Amino acid sequence: MASQTKSGSGSGTITTKDGTQIFYKDWGTGQPIVFHHGWPLSSDDWDAQMLFFLAQGYRVIAHDRRGHGRSTQTDIGNEMDTYAADVAELAAHLDLKNAIHVGHSTGGGEVARYVAKYGSGGRVAKAVLIGAVPPIMLKTAANPGGLPIEVFDGFRAAQAANRAQFFRDVPAGPFYGFNRPGAEVSQGVIDNWWRQGMMGGTKAHYDCIKAFSETDFTEDLKAIDVPVLVMHGDDDQIVPIADSALLSIKLLKKGELKVYKGFPHGMATTHADVINADLLAFFKA
Repeated sequence: MASQTKSGSGSGTITTKDGTQIFYKDWGTGQPIVFHHGWPLSSDDWDAQMLFFLAQGYRVIAHDRRGHGRSTQTDIGNEMDTYAADVAELAAHLDLKNAIHVGHSTGGGEVARYVAKYGSGGRVAKAVLIGAVPPIMLKTAANPGGLPIEVFDGFRAAQAANRAQFFRDVPAGPFYGFNRPGAEVSQGVIDNWWRQGMMGGTKAHYDCIKAFSETDFTEDLKAIDVPVLVMHGDDDQIVPIADSALLSIKLLKKGELKVYKGFPHGMATTHADVINADLLAFFKA
């Protein structure tokens, strides 16, 4: 059973079965929304959503995945089954019922695995996948449209060689589409991505590259029986839409797809007003 340490009003930690401390924020009352962040970030990546939905009367919860943010910089368990089990321990500790789970990128994979494996019994009402990695990113015989292993080997090499520089280059370039002609570049957004990334552990971040690229979520998506909104930018340079959202929607029993013309991978930050409005409409539907 997870134990708890309170670090103040609205945030705390739980200690999972293997001794890892998971940091979380828990604000407000009402129907719970649980936000799952992408690699290599933290729950802070959901600031624009947490404030908005708190003001709309929801209970908003976000955690730092193990090895990320303020959670333990563990060298073990940095794979999807354990990520999902950590969420299950958090949900049980907070006694979440009828919750909506929203995942971005790697967090979308975490949501798919969690909802498929632990979402029965009234725990989960709906789910959202934003720029999410399912069904599987890696190019395989069964997934010929995926990205070759060399892409992810490149991520690992860049992180191992100079993580601090790599974590500048990703947000300054493809993550938010700041490398596109005419893009409105926000140095603050770039710096905040770097800050979140550098808070985490490099071993966990290194391992997570395999977790987000090689995990096959096909059976998870097929097993989910709650409504799922799939949101994806058609200019996502990190998780290309053709091999993610456009395939996921075919596997979901109760899926709805929304494609955003010209939006980047980090659209929940760059276009928070649009994304939040569409999320709210889905939650209330």
